[in-house]
Amino acid sequence: MVVVMHVTPPKVNGWTPLLMLICLTVTLGTTIPVGYFFGVLNAPAEIIRKWCQDILATEYDTIVTAGQLDILWTSIVSIYLIGGICGSCFSAVLSDKYGRKGCLVISSILLVVSGILFTWCRAAKSLEMLMTGRFLGGIASALIFTAQPMYLLESAPSELSGSVGVFTCIGVTGGILLAQVVTLSHLLGSERLWPYALSFYCLFVVASLLLLWWFPESPRWLYLHKRDSAASEKALFRLRGRNAEEAVHQELLEMKATLEAKSSSEASSLCSVLRNRELWLPLLLVCSFQATQQLSGINAIFFYSLSILTNAGFSDGAATWLNLGIGGFNLCTSLLGPLLIRRFPRRPLMMISCSMCALALLAMSLGLFFLERSESTVLTYFCAAFILTFILGFQLGLGPIAYFIGSELLEDSPRPVAMSMGSLFSWIGNFLVGMCFPLLQSVWSSFAFIPCMCVCLYCLLLTWRYLPETRGREPKDVKQLMSHGFSSKRN
Repeated sequence: MVVVMHVTPPKVNGWTPLLMLICLTVTLGTTIPVGYFFGVLNAPAEIIRKWCQDILATEYDTIVTAGQLDILWTSIVSIYLIGGICGSCFSAVLSDKYGRKGCLVISSILLVVSGILFTWCRAAKSLEMLMTGRFLGGIASALIFTAQPMYLLESAPSELSGSVGVFTCIGVTGGILLAQVVTLSHLLGSERLWPYALSFYCLFVVASLLLLWWFPESPRWLYLHKRDSAASEKALFRLRGRNAEEAVHQELLEMKATLEAKSSSEASSLCSVLRNRELWLPLLLVCSFQATQQLSGINAIFFYSLSILTNAGFSDGAATWLNLGIGGFNLCTSLLGPLLIRRFPRRPLMMISCSMCALALLAMSLGLFFLERSESTVLTYFCAAFILTFILGFQLGLGPIAYFIGSELLEDSPRPVAMSMGSLFSWIGNFLVGMCFPLLQSVWSSFAFIPCMCVCLYCLLLTWRYLPETRGREPKDVKQLMSHGFSSKRN
């Protein structure tokens, strides 16, 4: 007689209360402020511009023309992006030296200082405080874009890498919507309260910072960078639970093998990463995805959504509320990210996303073109529908995947540099949109989104040709799929 023994398989790692609390807290305290910075100057723009004009007249005895005021306002808006570009240049160094959590703590402190400057700039009658606050906010945001995805992915078990990775996108979209709500004229978007609107995000930062001090550091950073196996083991037990001895043991063995496999001469500096030909393809993918995310047109829509909607035929009041509805739709679709990323492979999601975005941009351009030559109410609503279609397509892949794909493509040593480079390209793309889109609108009118469509098509072809499937694979396994560089076959 044969006795069949049923062995219960070890429990698969999953969500724990602490891991969920880390994801929510870090999102509220870091990425929501980033999205808030993106959207906060949209509604109260005219009020703040008038204040700037008055300050120049009373404090500096300078009367500016409309053109000069436009230049000043562009500088106030874009200095945040310049801060992001500057911060991306040293974010990898900080995240390696002080840890992923440590880098987030530094960014939180910068955000608080920035908020203090915003709160008192009107009372102090200081344009310098306003611009310095924007610049520091840009530096903090760059540190967040580099460290936050790595912190979440290195704290979570491998099977949850996609699910925790989308929290970056959720936070940014939530921050944009929060800014749209807070800056409504009957809330904080008034002539007297706009400084408090600019600094409102500090409530989330301060509340989250208190918990962030208590959270464990990234176990992988502790083991592979600090070479502190005891601290790494302690952090893993806090994250996985005291009953997960086997899972913690397996993760420690994997990190030990990774550490032993690293060459003693292997470095993680920018120059050493760029000299390694095996890393050129993943670096191209990370930088292209981050740049495409910004150049795809999503920021052009949220930077200039009110003017786009009024050009489409909506009244100012209707455009304001529709713009708020678009922000809410953007947040709702981003909440689908954890489910989609966990259930579906990256490659098809990215290809569907790029295709939908490109088609929606083409349809919106044609709709605006024919709308300029007719008074059709139907075309007005079609243009709004095309905007919603674009946002849906964006949140399927371009929005969430671009933030964390670097952590799935690259191993621990080159990962911070790659994430920093991706952040740099993201900020450069954002800067180009902010500076160039108004010019494209004035020259090409309704076809200003055609270059964005071309960028989406480029990303589609890049994904189809070169992106390996990373779902369910460790970075060391993905590395083998790209070992032949640009001659590698997709898989």
